[in-house]
Amino acid sequence: MAGKRGNISRMAMKAMGLFGGVQVVGILCSIIRTKLVAMWIGPVGIGLFGLFNNALEMISTGTNLGIRSSSVRDISQALDQRDSSLVARIVTVVRKWSLWLGLAGALITLTLAPLLSQVTFGDTTHIWGFVALSVAVLLQALTNGEYAVLQGTARLKRLASVTLWGTVVGLGVSIPLFYYLGERSILPSIIAYALALAVFAWVFRNRDYPPAAVSRRETIDLGKGFVRLGIYMTLGNFATILASYAFNAWLNVNAGTDQVGFYQAGYTLINKYTGLILTALGMEYYPRLSKVADSPKRLHAYVSQEINVAIAIMAPVVALFILLRELVVWILYTPEFNVILTFVSWGMIGTVMRTLSWCLAFTILAKGDGKTYLWTEVASAVINLVLNILFYRWWGLTGLGVAFLVSYILYTAIVAVVYFKHYRLSVSTGSLYNLLWTLAVASAVMVSMESGLTVVAAVITAVSILVASRQILALWRR
Repeated sequence: MAGKRGNISRMAMKAMGLFGGVQVVGILCSIIRTKLVAMWIGPVGIGLFGLFNNALEMISTGTNLGIRSSSVRDISQALDQRDSSLVARIVTVVRKWSLWLGLAGALITLTLAPLLSQVTFGDTTHIWGFVALSVAVLLQALTNGEYAVLQGTARLKRLASVTLWGTVVGLGVSIPLFYYLGERSILPSIIAYALALAVFAWVFRNRDYPPAAVSRRETIDLGKGFVRLGIYMTLGNFATILASYAFNAWLNVNAGTDQVGFYQAGYTLINKYTGLILTALGMEYYPRLSKVADSPKRLHAYVSQEINVAIAIMAPVVALFILLRELVVWILYTPEFNVILTFVSWGMIGTVMRTLSWCLAFTILAKGDGKTYLWTEVASAVINLVLNILFYRWWGLTGLGVAFLVSYILYTAIVAVVYFKHYRLSVSTGSLYNLLWTLAVASAVMVSMESGLTVVAAVITAVSILVASRQILALWRR
């Protein structure tokens, strides 16, 4: 089992390196695209880009029913049974459902185009813009289906290639559009990006399982499981989005738009950039966990090992982020945003708890327990909203960082009850020791920075990097 766990650690770290690099390229492309739109089109271009992209995200999330993630479980489990005909049938079903939902999403976008234009812009002058957006909705659904197939069948290099080449080519096509068409380029660039991803999803698609002869009745029957789970996931994500919207609206009304800007900047640093690591690890972790969802012993081994890997990688990242917080804010924003430094530091400590809860929560999805996933996500959204409002009233922006930490402590407790009590699973003692060590390091670095002891913080960070490097090397060699 030790050798097997070592192989698992190596696979997890390879996946993290592979998808982490792809996501960094994606962020760079996004920065370049935003910069060019700002230079050549101006604030109007940025506004249009944001509005149409938000509409695309909202429609796609609502109409895709979460099968991008939920179907990965079914594909992985079929693959683990070593039944190629079953895998081929499920892959065919996933692709059919993706097409159906994509067509439904496009039709809904076409039908609601006048209403979407009225709600978004206050008039009907952008109806044809939303009509054109329906093409992107369909393309995105087809791409998500291929993403699910590639992830479920463990073709991670192909999946990374789709994202990498689709993003780069999408940007390459958009640049001349921005330059020559100006404001009229926004929608064509969004469609071009969706088309680039769809084309490369087709180029790198998994062809090991040819289309199977599946009737419409069988397509519905085989798809019911992942569609049902996907609906629960969609509702859970909607609860999170709704809570975020409610707090931003509350903050805007009670504190002003500038405070919303500071909050969004800090939250992006805490949640988005460190979340790249978890997203990258999840590409390999989720399908692997789904294969052993009915084996308590293997779940114990896999979850414990993932905690060790995730914490070992996250420990130096958190310490470095807190140590270099002022430099990071200066690079990404301006010195005016230094007011978020303490907020970000508290949030980075909360990221450690987020990592633990993330490792445990994937068990819920691996087991296909949609109802449990939904109520844990709703509980998390409500807790986060309440704590954000209370702690901001008490401590301002710093309170939002504390709220992030406390909310993830409570969310971890909720997920732990499900994992340890409801599922009767366990984790290794060593993985919990690693968690406590990382929390201690992050807290020590933050206290040192808040006290002006930068040298002490740097020494602690250096020690954490050394310890984490030895842990990662040991996991790699085991």
